[in-house]
Amino acid sequence: MAEFVIKLADERGHVQEQVQTAATADELRARFSHAGYHVFSVRARGSIGLSRRKIKLEPFLIFNQQFLTLIRAGLPILGSIQMLGKIQKQAGFSSQLDDVASRVKRGESLSAAFEAQSGIPIMYTTTLLAGERSGNLTEVLDRYVSFQKVALTLRKKLVGALIYPCVLLVLVFGLLIFMFTVVIPQFAKLYDQLGSKLPALTVDLLHFGQWMHHNFIWLALGAVIAAVAFYRFAITEGGRDFVDSVRIKMPIFGKIWLKYQVALFARTLSTLLTGGLPLVPSLQTASRSISSRRVSKAVESSITTVSEGKSLADSLIKTKVFPDLAAEMIAVGEQTGALPQMLNSVSEFFEDDVASALAAALALIEPAILIVMGVVVVFILISLYLPIFSLGQSTGM
Repeated sequence: MAEFVIKLADERGHVQEQVQTAATADELRARFSHAGYHVFSVRARGSIGLSRRKIKLEPFLIFNQQFLTLIRAGLPILGSIQMLGKIQKQAGFSSQLDDVASRVKRGESLSAAFEAQSGIPIMYTTTLLAGERSGNLTEVLDRYVSFQKVALTLRKKLVGALIYPCVLLVLVFGLLIFMFTVVIPQFAKLYDQLGSKLPALTVDLLHFGQWMHHNFIWLALGAVIAAVAFYRFAITEGGRDFVDSVRIKMPIFGKIWLKYQVALFARTLSTLLTGGLPLVPSLQTASRSISSRRVSKAVESSITTVSEGKSLADSLIKTKVFPDLAAEMIAVGEQTGALPQMLNSVSEFFEDDVASALAAALALIEPAILIVMGVVVVFILISLYLPIFSLGQSTGM
């Protein structure tokens, strides 16, 4: 007998973790499932505290597309996983698939075998579990692949839209560092040799440039230390809450980030409900699939009110996080009995809104960066060449 940590929800949606003993993870899962609980995860007790680094989305999507094609063609699940494990280029993922195949060969379910792997999305294992229970694994897996395609496409659009502004910012900082550490000190040596009286603006700029030149290494070292310290803080519970609150409160981009998370939540919940999962377990899984801590906590708080019999729309409105339009569309879906379809409409609407809002914001930010960069460079050049102009005028007179 071994000890396992099981995470489950009762019929009212109350989620809890327990330590139980069983011969296998599947035996423990079956025991609580037959008792009426919804089991989210079962893992060996010794695995608690291990880091669960998320697997990369694109290779995981490609694997699932290949896996779906093979099982649709009639190949057995075990043989398909073994075949795909051999052709994986990433050694870590390949070894995970080998372990999945070994577990399935020993009699574990596919969902339990993937759940034992580090970094596999919880939505994926929950989707597999729903497919195994309904006996329609192929259809459920097809919905998951479609969901991941849309999510990956939207993410690529967002990243692609942010590349140019980020490159501009890097160029701006690089240019300023070059001017303050190389160009300005050279002008300082020139003016020292001339020995002429300099304007106050030029003197201040030269002093600042010389200070930057002598302390650049310490400044760079301090920036690296600050970045590492901030990263360590950001991965803590309080740090993640702080970073997310700042991100949401940002002008313009805060609303875009919130809408993106709402779109992700709606599409995730729609996929899980269409796969046959009940609403409360679907909400629990969706809340753990969202990057934003604030939105995730809002979804978690809505689970209690939903389990008490209130509508999902009212529960989400009560959190004061979700946009009113999203809640109104969800309310229509609940009233018409077409909640999964309406959630898809919510995600499509907000995805389009995010794309258009981001494009409009970047259209304003890109020229703003160029203007600021031009103003700073012109100010530096005027400050540096002002004594030369003054010297030329005095010589001419």
